[in-house]
Formats: sequence, C-alpha cells, structure tokens
Amino acid sequence: MIRIGIVCDSTCDLGPQWLAQHDVRMVPLKVLFDSVSYLDWIDLSPEEFYVKLAASPTLPKTSQPSPADFATAYAELADAGYTEIVSVHLTSALSGTFESATMAAVDSPVPVRIVDTKTVSMATSLAIKAAIEARDAGGSAAEVESAARGAAESSRLFFVLDTLEYLVKGGRAGKAAGLAASVLNIKPILTFTPEGTIEPFKKVKGLKKALAELAAHVATDSAGKQLRLSVLHGAAPELAEQMISALDAAGVSYELDTVGSVGAVIGTYAGPGAVGVAYYPKS
Repeated sequence: MIRIGIVCDSTCDLGPQWLAQHDVRMVPLKVLFDSVSYLDWIDLSPEEFYVKLAASPTLPKTSQPSPADFATAYAELADAGYTEIVSVHLTSALSGTFESATMAAVDSPVPVRIVDTKTVSMATSLAIKAAIEARDAGGSAAEVESAARGAAESSRLFFVLDTLEYLVKGGRAGKAAGLAASVLNIKPILTFTPEGTIEPFKKVKGLKKALAELAAHVATDSAGKQLRLSVLHGAAPELAEQMISALDAAGVSYELDTVGSVGAVIGTYAGPGAVGVAYYPKS
C-alpha cells in the first residue's frame, strides 16, 4: 500500500498542533537568545517570542535543522509505513534548511522529494496545504510534489514591516537594505523574488496608506480572479484585521485560508508589527 508522508519545517507558521492534525511531520528550526536555544513553535509560541524579543538587548540568532534532524524524521515515517515522502521547505536563498533536507534524503530508507518553495511563512503554508489536498485525494508522490510546487510557483507574498531594523541586523534584507524606513514614518512593502530573496516593492508613508497600497496591488494583480489568501502578522491581530479591511475595500475577491502569527524564526527578521498577505489564484 502506497502511503505518502509530508514533512515541513516550522517556518510555515502553521504550528505543531495543526500540522499533527493533518498528518504532517514538522522539523523545527531553532532560535538562540544568547546561549539558550529554543525550538521554533515548540519551546516558544509567537506570543512568548515577541515578549522575549522586546526584552532582549541583542537580536537573537536562528539556525536550521541539521541533516540528522531530517534523517530522523524520514526514518520514523518509513518505520511507520510511509512508502514515499514529500518534504516542503522555506526558500533555500535565506536558509540552509533545504540543504539539510536534501542531504538527509540521500540515505533515507524511502524516496524523498524535496520542494524549495522560494518563499516563507504563510506562502509556504499554502504549498503545504496543496500537498495535503493532493495526498488526501489519493495522489501519488509525484502528484503531491507537483501540487506543492504549483502552489509555490503561483503564490505571491507581500508584507509591510514596522521597521527594517531586524531584517538588516539579521542579514536578510538583500536589496531592501538601502530603504530608509525609519525616516518620516516610511513603511516598506517588501516581496520575494522568483529566486527566493527579499526585494523592495514600494515605500509608502504611514501604515494605513501602506495597507491600502498593498491591497490595491493585490486587486490589480488578481485581475478579477478569486484568490486563496492568507494573512500573516507579527503577534498583532489588530493589524491582520486592518489588512483584511483594506483588501475588502479594494474589492479583492478571495477565500480567506488562514489568519496567523509568524513564529520566532521569521519573527526574528520581520520584527514586531509586521503584517502581510500570501495568495495564489484558485483554479
């Protein structure tokens, strides 16, 4: 009997409980405050993380899972009777997680197909959910992989940061590093390139206008199509509500998939007060 296992990492920001309920194995990244290491979403909830972040004099560091972490996950799934695995992960341009999964797959007791989503957080979660739907519909490993890749390749992720401070200090700002976000209440709208790196989309003065500009772009980008859409926020549900209101005001047609907080690893670079949308057109 063919059984397809799905593996992801913690930066999809779906949380261990939801993933367990949907038969997905999550391998967590780590966040280090000084010398203390925490497993993303397991040792630190988003709410706990942002409290620690505010109290920390220095920016925490993050680290990807080791190949051994993935090897353990793949072996345990094989022992549980899964015959093939599809492993779906955040962009390889910003993390070594994909590389660790790839190394572990070499000696896995069952075949492993690895998907680099070229994105993070709720955009990665949309790819994982597409994989789940394909698996639950009886799809083969190739079909599950194809569903995840298709969702990832057609997804867009845009987000507004309260400050670029965390992204720059964490070395993940890329082309956005030169934006003077702290001057005159400028709020940067950022996105991901097809290669999986961060780039600036637009600079807008004030949060309200930034959300309106972002929502207007989503409306134009969707061109009358209905979207499968998720809203992400940095432990700031009120910002998610404002984002949804802006989308509605712009006339975006969408099915709201998830409204959720980004976890500790993504939050290390996005900082508090981040808000954004991830979406792709429904077929």
